[in-house]
Amino acid sequence: MSFSTPTQPDASAQVSGHSTTHASSSAELASLKVGLRAALRQFPDFPSPGILFEDILPIFADPKLHESLIRSLELHILDAYGGQKPDVIVGLEARGFLMGPSLALRLGASFVPVRKQGKLPGPCVTQAYEKEYGQDFFQMQEGAIKPGQKVIVVDDIIATGGSAWAGGEMIRKMGGDLLGFIFILELEFLKGRDKLPAPVYTLLSGQA
Repeated sequence: MSFSTPTQPDASAQVSGHSTTHASSSAELASLKVGLRAALRQFPDFPSPGILFEDILPIFADPKLHESLIRSLELHILDAYGGQKPDVIVGLEARGFLMGPSLALRLGASFVPVRKQGKLPGPCVTQAYEKEYGQDFFQMQEGAIKPGQKVIVVDDIIATGGSAWAGGEMIRKMGGDLLGFIFILELEFLKGRDKLPAPVYTLLSGQA
């Protein structure tokens, strides 16, 4: 009777396979982003003079673009966190609700909304944050995030970063592990990402 020694996977092949997969995902993401960027519309002087409004709604009006958006966010998460998926997707009022539930479903995660004060029933965690003209308050329902759960926050645009910061603070109060923040666009000149306590990812290039 003869015995053979099990062969070990070749390390170089494993590395090559990983690199090929990463390159393929990067290429797919780059292609998807071209279509998403082309779909955006801009409206000068809305909602007030001097503001260039970025309209993301055409993405959601087209099922293929909607799918491209969710796939793009999924690809980023799987790459950025080494295949580690979040337990919870938190969506900020209001446009975070447009993509948050779909992304959560794709990743097998729960979805938790952050809303303006007074919009959620039952006991809530509250966090104040500064706006351009005064203060506002965000809330999440108590127990919506369990201690140790891995959380990603999503929204359409990061501007001053105040609302995203408030969401992160409430996650921290409930004991969640904040993995990062994801936005479609960024108003880079406002430097909102500097306020945030976890990595920030912007899917499309924003207004510098």
